[in-house]
Amino acid sequence: MTDCRRAGLVARCRAARQRWRTAVRRAAGRWRFVRSDAGNAALELVVLAPVLLAVLGLVIAAGRTSIAEGAVQAAARDAARQASIALNPYAAEAAGQASARAALREDGLDCDPTVTIDTAGFGAQPGQPAAPVVATVTCTVPLANLYLPGLPGVRTMSAAFSSPLDVYRSK
Repeated sequence: MTDCRRAGLVARCRAARQRWRTAVRRAAGRWRFVRSDAGNAALELVVLAPVLLAVLGLVIAAGRTSIAEGAVQAAARDAARQASIALNPYAAEAAGQASARAALREDGLDCDPTVTIDTAGFGAQPGQPAAPVVATVTCTVPLANLYLPGLPGVRTMSAAFSSPLDVYRSK
């Protein structure tokens, strides 16, 4: 203070002291904030953990649904193709059923499928154009073991695929 009076810079010295006090108060406030923040990470984890688990469960459910949908479509495609190369409607029905069940079993899908084969095209004479063979596969996929509230217990997937009937199937 004595140096400021001698030099005639009293106002500048007061301003410098005020800035110094403000900086010290701010730093002390930050230190207090840092010290009082201890333990909040555990509380945040307790609040966010259920939300993160729910998001993870929804991602798993979406993945299961997507994989199941692809498997059901592949089974319908295989069933229609196997039924279209059969020689008669009875063999077409049996081949389509077996093919769809085998395709779903290979994909690891845990369901009891309903397979319908439309064999109306077999009524046409060999050598004549016929209606395509249509295979429809329906499968119910379980989702209840994810234990998410609001998520349905099962999801029903259905797919249909048509394959042209071989015009020269009896030769």
